[in-house]
Amino acid sequence: MRRPARILAIALGLAAVQIGFLGSMILGRAGILREGTEIRLAVEPVDPRDLLRGDYVVLGYPISRIDRSLIGETDGRDLKGRWVYVRLSRDDDGSFAPVAAVLDGPSAAERLENEIDLRGIVTSEAGSGEATVQVAYGIERYYVPEGEGRAIEDAMRQDRFEILAAVDKDGTAQIKALLHDGRAIYREPLF
Repeated sequence: MRRPARILAIALGLAAVQIGFLGSMILGRAGILREGTEIRLAVEPVDPRDLLRGDYVVLGYPISRIDRSLIGETDGRDLKGRWVYVRLSRDDDGSFAPVAAVLDGPSAAERLENEIDLRGIVTSEAGSGEATVQVAYGIERYYVPEGEGRAIEDAMRQDRFEILAAVDKDGTAQIKALLHDGRAIYREPLF
């Protein structure tokens, strides 16, 4: 094979690998949105002065602060940066609240029908004396159409907002819709 043909073959191979990688990311996200278990989570503004950054809003959740006692044995190591699987239970109003948590892998305890495990990462822990830890689930940012974020920011201060999320078997969550007083105002397309 001549040199120009070899270079072209290598370039085409690299392009195919890149396209395959991007395609797998898109298909993985679409798979969660299509087949994941749906849950509703109440939304709370993170910081009213810094809620809107460009074309997305930063979302906070009551489940982002979990009681340290829910985690159980922590083997004495620092929790910050560790994976945590938070077991959520559906309340009578349809929202979910944490009831247990385990570090580094899903709980071996059998889940009830109204429970689901959500995977997150501990983002802050001030020390072993702290009562709560902060957990990020990868659903703290929601992109909105340009110019519509300010209205959402204002409404979040007064009305009830939730997200509808899909959760995969491994606890990975994706936002399916942003709900305002129970009605979807934005829905995520599969692709």
